Amino acid sequence: MSEQLPVPTSVDGIPVVARPRMTVIGTGYLGATHAVCMAALGFDVLGVDVDAAKIARLSAGEVPFFEPGLQAMLVDALASGRLRFTQDYAEAGEFGDVHFVCVGTPQRKDSQAADLSYVYAAVDALAPHLTRRALVVGKSTVQIGTAQALTERLHATAPAGTDIELAWNPEFLREGYAVQDTLAPDRLVFGTTSAWASAQLAAAFRPVLDRGTPLVECDLATAELVKVAANSFLATKISYINAMAEVCEVTGADVNLLAKALSFDDRIGGRFLKPGLGFGGGCLPKDIRAFAARAEELGVGQAVAFLHEVDAINVRRRKRTVDLVRELAGGSLAGVRVAALGAAFKPNSDDIRDAPALDVARMLHEEGAIVQVYDPEAMDNARRTYPELTYAESMPAALHGADVVALLTEWSQFRTADPEMMGWLVAHRRIVDGRHALDADAYRAAGWDYRALGRPLLPRTVELTASAADEVDLATALAIAEDALAATR
Repeated sequence: MSEQLPVPTSVDGIPVVARPRMTVIGTGYLGATHAVCMAALGFDVLGVDVDAAKIARLSAGEVPFFEPGLQAMLVDALASGRLRFTQDYAEAGEFGDVHFVCVGTPQRKDSQAADLSYVYAAVDALAPHLTRRALVVGKSTVQIGTAQALTERLHATAPAGTDIELAWNPEFLREGYAVQDTLAPDRLVFGTTSAWASAQLAAAFRPVLDRGTPLVECDLATAELVKVAANSFLATKISYINAMAEVCEVTGADVNLLAKALSFDDRIGGRFLKPGLGFGGGCLPKDIRAFAARAEELGVGQAVAFLHEVDAINVRRRKRTVDLVRELAGGSLAGVRVAALGAAFKPNSDDIRDAPALDVARMLHEEGAIVQVYDPEAMDNARRTYPELTYAESMPAALHGADVVALLTEWSQFRTADPEMMGWLVAHRRIVDGRHALDADAYRAAGWDYRALGRPLLPRTVELTASAADEVDLATALAIAEDALAATR
Protein backbone atom coordinates (compact mmCIF):
# COMPACT_ATOMS: atom_id res chain seq x y z
CA MET A 1 0.00 0.00 0.00
CA SER A 2 1.27 3.51 -0.83
CA GLU A 3 1.85 6.12 1.86
CA GLN A 4 -1.49 7.47 3.07
CA LEU A 5 -2.05 11.14 2.40
CA PRO A 6 -3.85 13.23 5.02
CA VAL A 7 -7.39 14.36 4.25
CA PRO A 8 -7.62 18.16 4.51
CA THR A 9 -10.02 19.33 7.21
CA SER A 10 -11.16 22.19 5.01
CA VAL A 11 -10.58 23.78 1.61
CA ASP A 12 -11.00 27.54 1.22
CA GLY A 13 -12.66 27.56 4.62
CA ILE A 14 -15.22 24.88 3.66
CA PRO A 15 -15.13 21.73 5.84
CA VAL A 16 -14.22 18.40 4.21
CA VAL A 17 -15.72 15.28 5.78
CA ALA A 18 -12.84 12.81 6.24
CA ARG A 19 -15.04 9.69 6.23
CA PRO A 20 -18.17 10.81 4.44
CA ARG A 21 -21.45 8.99 4.76
CA MET A 22 -22.57 7.95 1.30
CA THR A 23 -25.83 7.35 -0.48
CA VAL A 24 -26.02 5.42 -3.72
CA ILE A 25 -29.03 6.43 -5.83
CA GLY A 26 -30.06 3.50 -7.99
CA THR A 27 -29.34 -0.08 -6.98
CA GLY A 28 -29.04 -1.81 -10.32
CA TYR A 29 -25.80 -3.42 -11.44
CA LEU A 30 -23.64 -0.32 -11.01
CA GLY A 31 -25.34 1.02 -7.89
CA ALA A 32 -25.56 -2.22 -5.94
CA THR A 33 -21.93 -3.04 -6.70
CA HIS A 34 -20.76 0.43 -5.70
CA ALA A 35 -22.78 0.42 -2.49
CA VAL A 36 -21.54 -2.99 -1.38
CA CYS A 37 -17.91 -2.24 -2.22
CA MET A 38 -17.91 1.15 -0.49
CA ALA A 39 -19.33 -0.51 2.62
CA ALA A 40 -16.64 -3.19 2.35
CA LEU A 41 -14.06 -0.38 2.45
CA GLY A 42 -15.49 0.77 5.78
CA PHE A 43 -17.86 3.57 4.79
CA ASP A 44 -21.44 3.92 6.03
CA VAL A 45 -23.63 3.56 2.95
CA LEU A 46 -27.34 3.94 2.24
CA GLY A 47 -28.65 2.48 -1.02
CA VAL A 48 -31.72 4.21 -2.49
CA ASP A 49 -34.14 2.97 -5.12
CA VAL A 50 -37.78 3.47 -6.09
CA ASP A 51 -38.20 -0.26 -6.75
CA ALA A 52 -39.61 -1.77 -3.54
CA ALA A 53 -38.95 -5.35 -4.66
CA LYS A 54 -35.30 -4.62 -5.41
CA ILE A 55 -34.84 -2.91 -2.03
CA ALA A 56 -36.46 -5.87 -0.27
CA ARG A 57 -34.17 -8.38 -1.97
CA LEU A 58 -31.01 -6.41 -1.26
CA SER A 59 -32.05 -5.82 2.34
CA ALA A 60 -32.53 -9.57 2.70
CA GLY A 61 -28.99 -10.17 1.45
CA GLU A 62 -29.86 -11.21 -2.10
CA VAL A 63 -28.11 -9.69 -5.12
CA PRO A 64 -30.67 -9.57 -7.98
CA PHE A 65 -28.05 -10.35 -10.63
CA PHE A 66 -25.01 -12.58 -10.95
CA GLU A 67 -21.60 -11.08 -10.18
CA PRO A 68 -18.75 -13.20 -8.76
CA GLY A 69 -18.09 -12.45 -5.10
CA LEU A 70 -20.76 -9.79 -4.63
CA GLN A 71 -23.35 -11.95 -2.85
CA ALA A 72 -21.05 -12.82 0.06
CA MET A 73 -19.87 -9.22 0.33
CA LEU A 74 -23.47 -7.98 0.52
CA VAL A 75 -24.28 -10.35 3.37
CA ASP A 76 -21.16 -9.27 5.27
CA ALA A 77 -21.85 -5.56 4.71
CA LEU A 78 -25.43 -5.86 5.97
CA ALA A 79 -24.29 -7.79 9.03
CA SER A 80 -21.68 -5.12 9.82
CA GLY A 81 -24.34 -2.42 9.95
CA ARG A 82 -22.44 -0.29 7.44
CA LEU A 83 -24.93 -0.89 4.64
CA ARG A 84 -28.70 -0.59 4.44
CA PHE A 85 -31.30 0.23 1.80
CA THR A 86 -34.33 2.52 1.57
CA GLN A 87 -36.89 4.04 -0.79
CA ASP A 88 -36.96 7.27 1.23
CA TYR A 89 -35.22 10.20 -0.45
CA ALA A 90 -35.76 12.37 2.64
CA GLU A 91 -33.75 9.86 4.66
CA ALA A 92 -31.08 9.89 1.97
CA GLY A 93 -30.81 13.67 1.97
CA GLU A 94 -30.40 13.80 5.72
CA PHE A 95 -27.94 10.87 5.80
CA GLY A 96 -25.46 11.55 3.04
CA ASP A 97 -22.41 13.77 2.74
CA VAL A 98 -21.69 12.37 -0.73
CA HIS A 99 -24.50 11.16 -2.99
CA PHE A 100 -23.58 8.88 -5.91
CA VAL A 101 -26.05 8.80 -8.81
CA CYS A 102 -25.88 5.33 -10.39
CA VAL A 103 -29.14 4.96 -12.34
CA GLY A 104 -29.37 3.48 -15.83
CA THR A 105 -29.21 5.38 -19.11
CA PRO A 106 -30.66 2.92 -21.65
CA GLN A 107 -31.09 3.64 -25.33
CA ARG A 108 -34.26 5.57 -26.09
CA LYS A 109 -37.03 3.63 -27.80
CA ASP A 110 -37.51 6.30 -30.46
CA SER A 111 -33.86 6.93 -31.36
CA GLN A 112 -30.27 5.87 -30.76
CA ALA A 113 -29.77 8.57 -28.14
CA ALA A 114 -29.47 7.78 -24.44
CA ASP A 115 -32.55 8.04 -22.25
CA LEU A 116 -31.50 10.36 -19.43
CA SER A 117 -34.92 10.54 -17.78
CA TYR A 118 -33.85 8.28 -14.90
CA VAL A 119 -30.85 10.51 -14.12
CA TYR A 120 -32.97 13.66 -14.04
CA ALA A 121 -35.68 11.92 -12.02
CA ALA A 122 -33.17 10.73 -9.42
CA VAL A 123 -31.62 14.18 -8.99
CA ASP A 124 -35.03 15.87 -8.91
CA ALA A 125 -36.19 13.44 -6.20
CA LEU A 126 -33.08 14.00 -4.09
CA ALA A 127 -32.66 17.77 -4.47
CA PRO A 128 -35.57 18.95 -2.24
CA HIS A 129 -34.02 17.06 0.67
CA LEU A 130 -30.53 18.55 0.42
CA THR A 131 -30.59 21.07 3.26
CA ARG A 132 -26.86 21.27 4.02
CA ARG A 133 -23.60 21.26 2.10
CA ALA A 134 -23.14 18.02 0.17
CA LEU A 135 -21.54 16.64 -2.97
CA VAL A 136 -23.65 14.94 -5.64
CA VAL A 137 -21.54 12.67 -7.84
CA GLY A 138 -22.72 11.31 -11.16
CA LYS A 139 -21.46 7.85 -12.14
CA SER A 140 -24.03 7.05 -14.83
CA THR A 141 -22.94 7.16 -18.47
CA VAL A 142 -24.43 10.36 -19.90
CA GLN A 143 -24.11 12.64 -22.88
CA ILE A 144 -21.88 15.70 -22.73
CA GLY A 145 -23.66 18.66 -21.15
CA THR A 146 -25.72 16.62 -18.71
CA ALA A 147 -23.63 17.58 -15.68
CA GLN A 148 -24.04 21.29 -16.33
CA ALA A 149 -27.81 20.88 -16.69
CA LEU A 150 -27.99 18.88 -13.46
CA THR A 151 -25.95 21.51 -11.62
CA GLU A 152 -28.47 24.17 -12.59
CA ARG A 153 -31.39 21.99 -11.43
CA LEU A 154 -29.71 21.27 -8.10
CA HIS A 155 -28.99 24.92 -7.41
CA ALA A 156 -32.55 25.88 -8.34
CA THR A 157 -34.37 23.24 -6.27
CA ALA A 158 -32.15 22.20 -3.34
CA PRO A 159 -32.78 24.18 -0.11
CA ALA A 160 -28.99 24.44 0.31
CA GLY A 161 -28.71 26.09 -3.11
CA THR A 162 -25.16 26.59 -4.32
CA ASP A 163 -23.80 24.77 -1.27
CA ILE A 164 -24.67 21.65 -3.24
CA GLU A 165 -21.91 20.90 -5.72
CA LEU A 166 -21.92 18.35 -8.51
CA ALA A 167 -19.01 16.22 -9.68
CA TRP A 168 -18.67 13.43 -12.24
CA ASN A 169 -16.88 10.16 -11.56
CA PRO A 170 -17.43 7.82 -14.53
CA GLU A 171 -17.48 4.08 -13.88
CA PHE A 172 -15.38 1.58 -15.80
CA LEU A 173 -16.83 -1.68 -14.48
CA ARG A 174 -16.54 -4.87 -16.50
CA GLU A 175 -19.33 -7.31 -15.81
CA GLY A 176 -17.84 -10.38 -14.19
CA TYR A 177 -14.99 -8.28 -12.77
CA ALA A 178 -17.00 -5.56 -11.02
CA VAL A 179 -15.73 -6.18 -7.48
CA GLN A 180 -12.06 -5.91 -8.41
CA ASP A 181 -12.74 -3.02 -10.80
CA THR A 182 -14.34 -1.08 -7.93
CA LEU A 183 -11.81 -1.92 -5.23
CA ALA A 184 -8.72 -1.95 -7.46
CA PRO A 185 -9.51 0.15 -10.56
CA ASP A 186 -6.87 0.92 -13.17
CA ARG A 187 -7.67 4.64 -12.77
CA LEU A 188 -10.09 7.09 -11.19
CA VAL A 189 -11.47 10.12 -13.00
CA PHE A 190 -12.79 13.12 -11.05
CA GLY A 191 -14.65 15.81 -12.95
CA THR A 192 -15.13 18.76 -10.58
CA THR A 193 -15.55 22.54 -10.57
CA SER A 194 -13.88 23.40 -7.24
CA ALA A 195 -10.99 22.40 -5.02
CA TRP A 196 -13.47 21.51 -2.27
CA ALA A 197 -15.36 19.08 -4.52
CA SER A 198 -12.08 17.42 -5.52
CA ALA A 199 -11.01 17.06 -1.87
CA GLN A 200 -14.39 15.71 -0.76
CA LEU A 201 -14.49 13.19 -3.60
CA ALA A 202 -10.93 12.13 -2.80
CA ALA A 203 -12.02 11.49 0.80
CA ALA A 204 -14.75 9.19 -0.52
CA PHE A 205 -12.13 7.18 -2.41
CA ARG A 206 -9.30 7.48 0.11
CA PRO A 207 -8.71 3.71 0.56
CA VAL A 208 -8.46 3.28 -3.22
CA LEU A 209 -6.23 6.32 -3.75
CA ASP A 210 -3.94 5.27 -0.90
CA ARG A 211 -3.05 2.18 -2.94
CA GLY A 212 -1.51 4.40 -5.60
CA THR A 213 -4.40 4.23 -8.05
CA PRO A 214 -3.82 6.79 -10.85
CA LEU A 215 -6.12 9.81 -10.60
CA VAL A 216 -7.12 12.09 -13.47
CA GLU A 217 -8.71 15.35 -12.33
CA CYS A 218 -10.55 17.26 -15.03
CA ASP A 219 -13.56 19.38 -15.91
CA LEU A 220 -17.11 18.01 -16.02
CA ALA A 221 -17.31 17.72 -19.81
CA THR A 222 -14.11 15.68 -20.04
CA ALA A 223 -15.29 13.36 -17.27
CA GLU A 224 -18.57 12.81 -19.12
CA LEU A 225 -16.66 12.04 -22.32
CA VAL A 226 -14.11 9.59 -20.87
CA LYS A 227 -16.48 6.62 -20.51
CA VAL A 228 -18.06 6.86 -23.97
CA ALA A 229 -14.65 7.50 -25.54
CA ALA A 230 -13.20 4.41 -23.85
CA ASN A 231 -16.13 2.23 -24.88
CA SER A 232 -16.00 3.55 -28.43
CA PHE A 233 -12.30 2.71 -28.68
CA LEU A 234 -12.82 -0.81 -27.34
CA ALA A 235 -15.76 -1.41 -29.67
CA THR A 236 -13.68 -0.16 -32.59
CA LYS A 237 -10.80 -2.50 -31.74
CA ILE A 238 -13.15 -5.50 -31.53
CA SER A 239 -14.89 -4.63 -34.78
CA TYR A 240 -11.55 -3.98 -36.50
CA ILE A 241 -10.34 -7.54 -35.99
CA ASN A 242 -13.78 -8.84 -36.96
CA ALA A 243 -13.58 -6.78 -40.16
CA MET A 244 -10.25 -8.51 -40.81
CA ALA A 245 -12.06 -11.82 -40.22
CA GLU A 246 -14.40 -10.93 -43.09
CA VAL A 247 -11.37 -10.42 -45.34
CA CYS A 248 -9.81 -13.67 -44.13
CA GLU A 249 -12.95 -15.62 -45.00
CA VAL A 250 -12.66 -14.73 -48.69
CA THR A 251 -8.86 -15.01 -48.92
CA GLY A 252 -8.20 -18.19 -46.96
CA ALA A 253 -6.12 -16.33 -44.37
CA ASP A 254 -6.40 -17.15 -40.63
CA VAL A 255 -7.65 -14.27 -38.50
CA ASN A 256 -6.28 -15.80 -35.29
CA LEU A 257 -2.77 -15.88 -36.69
CA LEU A 258 -3.29 -12.34 -37.96
CA ALA A 259 -4.40 -11.19 -34.50
CA LYS A 260 -1.44 -12.90 -32.87
CA ALA A 261 1.00 -11.20 -35.24
CA LEU A 262 -0.58 -7.79 -34.63
CA SER A 263 -0.57 -8.26 -30.84
CA PHE A 264 3.25 -8.14 -30.65
CA ASP A 265 3.19 -4.53 -31.85
CA ASP A 266 3.03 -2.58 -28.59
CA ARG A 267 1.28 0.26 -30.42
CA ILE A 268 -1.63 -2.13 -30.96
CA GLY A 269 -1.52 -4.76 -28.21
CA GLY A 270 -3.50 -7.97 -27.93
CA ARG A 271 -6.28 -7.11 -25.46
CA PHE A 272 -9.68 -6.88 -27.18
CA LEU A 273 -8.02 -7.90 -30.45
CA LYS A 274 -9.97 -11.12 -30.33
CA PRO A 275 -12.11 -12.13 -33.29
CA GLY A 276 -15.46 -13.83 -32.92
CA LEU A 277 -19.14 -13.18 -32.46
CA GLY A 278 -18.64 -9.57 -31.34
CA PHE A 279 -19.66 -7.42 -28.41
CA GLY A 280 -22.98 -6.99 -26.65
CA GLY A 281 -24.30 -6.15 -23.21
CA GLY A 282 -25.80 -3.02 -21.75
CA CYS A 283 -22.84 -0.68 -22.39
CA LEU A 284 -20.82 -0.88 -25.59
CA PRO A 285 -23.67 -1.12 -28.15
CA LYS A 286 -25.88 1.57 -26.64
CA ASP A 287 -22.97 3.83 -25.67
CA ILE A 288 -21.49 4.04 -29.16
CA ARG A 289 -24.95 4.69 -30.62
CA ALA A 290 -25.69 7.39 -28.05
CA PHE A 291 -22.28 8.97 -28.59
CA ALA A 292 -22.83 9.14 -32.34
CA ALA A 293 -26.31 10.62 -31.81
CA ARG A 294 -24.99 13.27 -29.41
CA ALA A 295 -22.16 14.15 -31.79
CA GLU A 296 -24.76 14.76 -34.50
CA GLU A 297 -26.63 17.12 -32.13
CA LEU A 298 -23.40 19.01 -31.47
CA GLY A 299 -22.63 19.34 -35.17
CA VAL A 300 -19.60 17.03 -35.14
CA GLY A 301 -21.28 13.83 -36.28
CA GLN A 302 -18.78 13.35 -39.09
CA ALA A 303 -15.97 13.03 -36.54
CA VAL A 304 -17.44 9.81 -35.17
CA ALA A 305 -19.23 8.57 -38.27
CA PHE A 306 -16.98 5.50 -38.23
CA LEU A 307 -18.92 4.27 -35.17
CA HIS A 308 -21.88 3.44 -37.40
CA GLU A 309 -19.67 0.99 -39.33
CA VAL A 310 -18.26 -0.37 -36.05
CA ASP A 311 -21.84 -1.18 -35.06
CA ALA A 312 -22.65 -2.66 -38.46
CA ILE A 313 -19.59 -4.94 -38.45
CA ASN A 314 -20.59 -6.19 -35.02
CA VAL A 315 -24.11 -7.08 -36.16
CA ARG A 316 -22.81 -8.80 -39.30
CA ARG A 317 -20.78 -11.24 -37.19
CA ARG A 318 -24.00 -12.61 -35.73
CA LYS A 319 -25.47 -13.25 -39.16
CA ARG A 320 -22.24 -14.84 -40.36
CA THR A 321 -22.28 -17.22 -37.37
CA VAL A 322 -25.72 -18.39 -38.46
CA ASP A 323 -24.30 -18.88 -41.97
CA LEU A 324 -21.56 -21.16 -40.57
CA VAL A 325 -24.09 -23.27 -38.68
CA ARG A 326 -26.22 -23.56 -41.81
CA GLU A 327 -23.20 -24.56 -43.92
CA LEU A 328 -22.22 -27.28 -41.43
CA ALA A 329 -25.81 -28.55 -41.45
CA GLY A 330 -25.71 -29.05 -45.23
CA GLY A 331 -27.36 -25.85 -46.47
CA SER A 332 -30.66 -25.76 -44.59
CA LEU A 333 -31.56 -25.31 -40.92
CA ALA A 334 -35.07 -26.71 -41.13
CA GLY A 335 -35.39 -29.41 -38.47
CA VAL A 336 -31.69 -29.25 -37.57
CA ARG A 337 -30.99 -29.74 -33.85
CA VAL A 338 -28.58 -27.06 -32.63
CA ALA A 339 -27.01 -26.97 -29.17
CA ALA A 340 -26.51 -23.28 -28.36
CA LEU A 341 -23.94 -23.07 -25.59
CA GLY A 342 -24.33 -19.68 -23.97
CA ALA A 343 -26.96 -16.99 -23.53
CA ALA A 344 -25.25 -14.21 -21.54
CA PHE A 345 -23.40 -11.58 -23.53
CA LYS A 346 -20.16 -12.61 -21.78
CA PRO A 347 -19.05 -15.23 -19.24
CA ASN A 348 -19.28 -14.60 -15.47
CA SER A 349 -22.50 -12.63 -15.99
CA ASP A 350 -26.23 -13.26 -16.33
CA ASP A 351 -26.74 -10.13 -18.44
CA ILE A 352 -28.51 -10.83 -21.73
CA ARG A 353 -28.92 -7.25 -22.94
CA ASP A 354 -28.04 -7.15 -26.64
CA ALA A 355 -26.49 -10.59 -26.19
CA PRO A 356 -24.99 -11.91 -29.46
CA ALA A 357 -25.57 -15.49 -28.23
CA LEU A 358 -29.32 -15.12 -27.95
CA ASP A 359 -29.53 -13.12 -31.16
CA VAL A 360 -27.87 -16.02 -32.99
CA ALA A 361 -30.16 -18.54 -31.25
CA ARG A 362 -33.18 -16.48 -32.28
CA MET A 363 -32.08 -16.33 -35.93
CA LEU A 364 -31.43 -20.08 -35.97
CA HIS A 365 -34.90 -20.68 -34.54
CA GLU A 366 -36.49 -18.39 -37.15
CA GLU A 367 -34.89 -20.49 -39.91
CA GLY A 368 -36.50 -23.62 -38.53
CA ALA A 369 -33.72 -25.05 -36.37
CA ILE A 370 -34.58 -26.88 -33.16
CA VAL A 371 -32.43 -24.88 -30.76
CA GLN A 372 -31.51 -26.06 -27.25
CA VAL A 373 -30.01 -23.18 -25.25
CA TYR A 374 -27.94 -23.67 -22.12
CA ASP A 375 -26.10 -21.10 -19.97
CA PRO A 376 -24.76 -21.57 -16.40
CA GLU A 377 -26.27 -18.32 -15.07
CA ALA A 378 -28.50 -16.54 -17.60
CA MET A 379 -31.27 -19.10 -18.12
CA ASP A 380 -34.01 -17.27 -16.19
CA ASN A 381 -33.31 -13.96 -17.91
CA ALA A 382 -33.19 -15.65 -21.30
CA ARG A 383 -36.49 -17.46 -20.78
CA ARG A 384 -38.24 -14.21 -19.86
CA THR A 385 -36.93 -12.36 -22.91
CA TYR A 386 -36.95 -15.17 -25.50
CA PRO A 387 -39.79 -17.49 -24.46
CA GLU A 388 -40.01 -18.90 -27.99
CA LEU A 389 -36.67 -20.70 -27.57
CA THR A 390 -36.17 -24.09 -25.90
CA TYR A 391 -33.89 -24.31 -22.87
CA ALA A 392 -31.92 -27.29 -21.63
CA GLU A 393 -31.30 -27.85 -17.93
CA SER A 394 -27.67 -28.83 -18.38
CA MET A 395 -24.88 -28.84 -20.91
CA PRO A 396 -25.25 -32.60 -21.60
CA ALA A 397 -28.99 -32.12 -22.13
CA ALA A 398 -28.33 -29.37 -24.67
CA LEU A 399 -25.78 -31.53 -26.50
CA HIS A 400 -27.93 -34.68 -26.60
CA GLY A 401 -28.77 -35.54 -30.20
CA ALA A 402 -27.43 -32.25 -31.61
CA ASP A 403 -26.64 -32.04 -35.30
CA VAL A 404 -24.50 -28.90 -34.78
CA VAL A 405 -23.02 -27.36 -31.63
CA ALA A 406 -22.55 -23.58 -31.48
CA LEU A 407 -20.30 -22.09 -28.79
CA LEU A 408 -21.78 -18.62 -28.27
CA THR A 409 -20.54 -17.55 -24.80
CA GLU A 410 -17.08 -18.64 -23.67
CA TRP A 411 -17.88 -19.93 -20.18
CA SER A 412 -15.03 -21.92 -18.63
CA GLN A 413 -17.06 -25.13 -18.50
CA PHE A 414 -17.60 -24.90 -22.26
CA ARG A 415 -13.97 -24.06 -23.04
CA THR A 416 -12.61 -26.94 -20.94
CA ALA A 417 -15.16 -29.60 -21.90
CA ASP A 418 -13.72 -32.85 -23.27
CA PRO A 419 -14.44 -33.00 -27.02
CA GLU A 420 -14.44 -36.81 -26.98
CA MET A 421 -17.05 -36.99 -24.23
CA MET A 422 -19.10 -34.31 -25.95
CA GLY A 423 -18.96 -36.42 -29.09
CA TRP A 424 -20.70 -39.31 -27.32
CA LEU A 425 -23.77 -37.10 -26.77
CA VAL A 426 -24.27 -35.47 -30.16
CA ALA A 427 -25.74 -36.94 -33.31
CA HIS A 428 -23.03 -35.37 -35.49
CA ARG A 429 -19.64 -34.02 -34.46
CA ARG A 430 -19.94 -30.55 -35.93
CA ILE A 431 -19.10 -27.39 -34.01
CA VAL A 432 -19.01 -23.66 -34.69
CA ASP A 433 -16.66 -21.88 -32.31
CA GLY A 434 -18.27 -18.45 -32.20
CA ARG A 435 -15.77 -17.15 -29.65
CA HIS A 436 -12.46 -18.62 -30.88
CA ALA A 437 -12.20 -20.15 -27.41
CA LEU A 438 -11.76 -23.85 -28.16
CA ASP A 439 -8.73 -26.02 -28.92
CA ALA A 440 -9.17 -26.60 -32.65
CA ASP A 441 -6.53 -29.34 -32.72
CA ALA A 442 -8.23 -31.30 -29.92
CA TYR A 443 -11.65 -31.11 -31.59
CA ARG A 444 -10.32 -32.21 -34.97
CA ALA A 445 -8.42 -35.07 -33.32
CA ALA A 446 -11.70 -36.19 -31.75
CA GLY A 447 -13.35 -36.30 -35.17
CA TRP A 448 -15.20 -32.99 -35.07
CA ASP A 449 -15.83 -30.79 -38.08
CA TYR A 450 -14.61 -27.54 -36.51
CA ARG A 451 -15.45 -24.10 -37.94
CA ALA A 452 -14.80 -20.55 -36.70
CA LEU A 453 -15.31 -17.08 -38.13
CA GLY A 454 -12.40 -15.90 -40.26
CA ARG A 455 -10.51 -19.20 -40.16
CA PRO A 456 -9.71 -21.76 -42.89
CA LEU A 457 -11.52 -25.10 -43.13
CA LEU A 458 -8.73 -26.97 -41.35
CA PRO A 459 -7.41 -24.51 -38.77
CA ARG A 460 -4.87 -25.31 -36.09
CA THR A 461 -5.00 -24.10 -32.51
CA VAL A 462 -3.71 -20.56 -32.04
CA GLU A 463 -3.21 -19.18 -28.53
CA LEU A 464 -4.35 -15.57 -28.53
CA THR A 465 -2.79 -12.95 -26.26
CA ALA A 466 -4.11 -13.09 -22.70
CA SER A 467 -3.87 -10.53 -19.91
CA ALA A 468 -3.87 -11.05 -16.15
CA ALA A 469 -6.28 -8.12 -15.97
CA ASP A 470 -8.88 -10.32 -17.67
CA GLU A 471 -8.79 -12.96 -14.93
CA VAL A 472 -11.23 -12.77 -12.01
CA ASP A 473 -9.09 -12.01 -8.95
CA LEU A 474 -11.49 -11.83 -6.01
CA ALA A 475 -8.83 -12.74 -3.45
CA THR A 476 -6.84 -9.59 -4.14
CA ALA A 477 -9.96 -7.42 -4.20
CA LEU A 478 -11.14 -8.78 -0.85
CA ALA A 479 -7.68 -8.30 0.65
CA ILE A 480 -7.85 -4.64 -0.33
CA ALA A 481 -11.17 -4.29 1.47
CA GLU A 482 -9.73 -5.99 4.57
CA ASP A 483 -6.76 -3.62 4.59
CA ALA A 484 -9.06 -0.62 4.30
CA LEU A 485 -11.24 -1.86 7.15
CA ALA A 486 -8.19 -2.48 9.32
CA ALA A 487 -7.11 1.13 8.82
CA THR A 488 -10.39 2.36 10.33
CA ARG A 489 -10.11 0.33 13.52
